[in-house]
Order: sequence, then structure tokens, then C-alpha cells
Amino acid sequence: VQLLASGGGLVQSGGSLRLSCAASGRTFSSYAMGWFRQAPGKGREFVAAITGTGGSTDYADSVKGRFTIIRDGAKNTVYLQMNSLKPEDTAAYFCAALRSMGWTTRVPDEYNYWGQGTQVTVSS
Repeated sequence: VQLLASGGGLVQSGGSLRLSCAASGRTFSSYAMGWFRQAPGKGREFVAAITGTGGSTDYADSVKGRFTIIRDGAKNTVYLQMNSLKPEDTAAYFCAALRSMGWTTRVPDEYNYWGQGTQVTVSS
């Protein structure tokens, strides 16, 4: 599986961005998908995840109520809609795929495939 993330950019505090992660292959629904972020000098932090069926989602407390993860099976794409952005959301954002249909995890090492990062910068 190859993952291609896009949609990052520079936005003012309170603004919105939508990240996309396009996956190759024909078994997209066999993978749970996750978004992680990494700020300079910090470890990779869980942001959100969605099961292969799209029926269940999980969010970090820091983004709950502001970010939404959705997946489009027809386009083999997972999105991260980010609203009410804060300067502390500034980081490189990564999408990842987990060979699972019915469960997700917040542990980066458990994901099987990773996309390249897309930078999100929120100015105050």
C-alpha cells in the first residue's frame, strides 16, 4: 500500500484545513487508517483513526470536537478535516494504514504503512 498525503499549508489561528491521504491498491477497506503528527523536537503523536468500514473513529483529546476523520472508499482516500486550528496544532501530519478492519490503535509502531508528511502551520 502506498499513501500520499496532501493538503497542508499555512493558516491563521481559528482557520480550517482539510488533509487528504490517497491510498493505492484495491483492498482499502481492509485497512484502518490513522493520522499522526510530529512537531519539531517531539515524538509522533496520535491524532485520529478510523476503522476499515468507517463505522468507528477515535480522536486524541486535544483535537476532539475540532477535527473529523472520514474515509471515501470509492476514492481510496481518508480525510482529516481540521477546524478551529490553534498554533499548537502546528506539525508535520502523517497518514498511516493498519491491516485491520474492525479496530484501530493509537500506537504508531503498530501501523503497517506510512505516507510522507504534510506540513501544517498555524499562525497566532
